Amino acid sequence: MGVASEQRFGEFVVVRRHEGREHVAELVLDRPKAMNAVSTAMALSLVEACDALGADPGVRATVLTSSHERAFCVGADLKERNSFTDADLLRQRPTARAAYTGVLELPMPVVAAVHGFALGGGFELALACDVIVADRTAVVGLPEVSVGVIPGGGGTQLLPRRVGAARAAELVFTARRVEAAEARELGLVDELVEEGRDREAALALGARIAANSPVGLRAAKRALRLGQGLDLRAGLEVEDAAWRSVAFSGDRAEGVAAFNEKRTPDWPGE
Repeated sequence: MGVASEQRFGEFVVVRRHEGREHVAELVLDRPKAMNAVSTAMALSLVEACDALGADPGVRATVLTSSHERAFCVGADLKERNSFTDADLLRQRPTARAAYTGVLELPMPVVAAVHGFALGGGFELALACDVIVADRTAVVGLPEVSVGVIPGGGGTQLLPRRVGAARAAELVFTARRVEAAEARELGLVDELVEEGRDREAALALGARIAANSPVGLRAAKRALRLGQGLDLRAGLEVEDAAWRSVAFSGDRAEGVAAFNEKRTPDWPGE
């Protein structure tokens, strides 16, 4: 699988497109010397990359990966933080939030490919994705209370939505690290693959997703996300609004025609 194109955002983030998978974007965390610790510069690059991906109608699925062999992302850059004054930390907060929100608010389905350490903000980046694929080297956790803060990249909100309030509380309060097998058992990751296979498995899943209607995919994600936490009646209204947004689309017409003609759809994406 060759690289068809590559665009760098700042020094630490890359977006790749692959031959034969033109509708799948690979969003690469590329700060290997720091195990992808999220510095201010890296956060700004993530925001820029996510803005570009969100505005690209040709991207039907995004896969979040790491260029480091032994880590997905170890969270915030604590060496940088150690040099901050209180005022510096307060000024940086909107930038840090925007990086995590950028991944969370990508309009297409997003798959994380996790190996090695995914801790603190690193695990929060994975939690911001729709599906997490991990290999057997993965170690995940939210250890922030052990250094005097709390998960601030969405962890206190995203983790209970995955595993329930009590389990999330236990994991956050103990700050413990969870290895791959237990992480799969607890639902912290969704798919567990052999060592070194996380990226390829996630890209393959992205390609499978991207074979479907881009209009349908974005509407389905919108309904899933907006419906979370609502009572059933309100959730069904969210679903109905999303259905109405696609019911008269070109993708819907093409999908029905292709089904009846027993052929692969050629999605217009509108």
